[in-house]
Amino acid sequence: MRTRGHVIWAAALGLGLLAPGTAAQERPGRRDSLEQRVHTLQAQLDSLQRVVQRLIAEGRDTTEVVDELAALRAAARAVVPEQPRDTAPTHFVMRSRDLNRLNPEISVTGDVRFRANRTGPQRDNVDIREFSFSFQSALDPYTHTKVFASFGEHGAEIEEAYVYWTSLPGGVRVDVGRFRQQAGELNRWHLHALPESEYPLVVDEYFGEHGLRGDGLSLYWAPPITTLGGAAHEVYAQLTMGANDALFQDGRRISILGHLNNFWQVNRSSYVQIGLTGVYGENPDSSLKTAVAGANFRFTWRPPDRSIYNSFTLRAEGFAVRQRFAGVGDTRYGGYVGADWQLSRQWYVGGRFDYVEPLGSSLDATWAAVPHVTWWQSEWIFLRAEWQHFSVPTIAGVREASDRFVLQVVWSIGPHKHETY
Repeated sequence: MRTRGHVIWAAALGLGLLAPGTAAQERPGRRDSLEQRVHTLQAQLDSLQRVVQRLIAEGRDTTEVVDELAALRAAARAVVPEQPRDTAPTHFVMRSRDLNRLNPEISVTGDVRFRANRTGPQRDNVDIREFSFSFQSALDPYTHTKVFASFGEHGAEIEEAYVYWTSLPGGVRVDVGRFRQQAGELNRWHLHALPESEYPLVVDEYFGEHGLRGDGLSLYWAPPITTLGGAAHEVYAQLTMGANDALFQDGRRISILGHLNNFWQVNRSSYVQIGLTGVYGENPDSSLKTAVAGANFRFTWRPPDRSIYNSFTLRAEGFAVRQRFAGVGDTRYGGYVGADWQLSRQWYVGGRFDYVEPLGSSLDATWAAVPHVTWWQSEWIFLRAEWQHFSVPTIAGVREASDRFVLQVVWSIGPHKHETY
């Protein structure tokens, strides 16, 4: 019995030496040796405990053994005090500050064109048209901002800069600042994101070189209703400074724009959009009153299981502009029809036909045909080859034809690559 007690004492003392506070102070080689000894003593202790259980089952007196075991445990605690255990959960704290979360998302887009003319002098054949810098950020859970700065051969300008609120009552969105206006469809698009290298002639002629954009307030609302065969609707109302030179001759009075867009999901692969636009503004300095009415149409086919390989879009827009000076003036018309067909993941072909009657003139309409081929090398860069054929009236009954070949290269960096708007 004495021998058995000595073994138990040795086992308890060996286990005590491996308490957390002591083991952490041992050298690696010695700690491995102690662990091996403990495993051996643990096996002997288990054997002794089975012997005690058998003695109890046989009804023998085990008082001496139990007393010795209790005494040895007390002695082991005296030699190596039991270390308190920290039961609190572990929390990991990142001490560094992630300052990038405070920075806006920044994107840069380059747009360069090479041109060759069939008639006239071959000059200005390289057009460093635009480098666009985009800054976008969420200001808080309800407000976002976007700023687009454009740099080119003609200088620098702020193309768009506005703040907008979402999650307002009734699902209304409010934009404040400078923005491209919702006149039809393509006027809203940024230049580098167009399906062709330039805006349609009707946009250039009626809204100016940079399209229709204004400084002011925009309201957007998607009514929670469906009508006319399941149509969904979008409503825009915009109040801006009427500084557009083509429409208002830089009148700098408040102009009003309204746009209604209607959307139908024909099937799982196709949808149709039909939009209506109205614009009105005045310039009292020249007794000018301008009214614009427009309609746009779009059909898109994009099968969900082949959406990155095949698609087809047919779009058309038409505008009527009535300008009256002191109550005198006529109405001019213009529009376009265009199509884009995606042949594979990287190749697109398409074309557009333009027709526009010039403002402030009795000359016949200018028309153009613009076929093109586009190769998307990746989502960051595309190359486009485009042929532009123009027929322009010079005097009554006389027209002049010209051709231009354009090679366009557009590339982007940042999170908002080739953003439409």
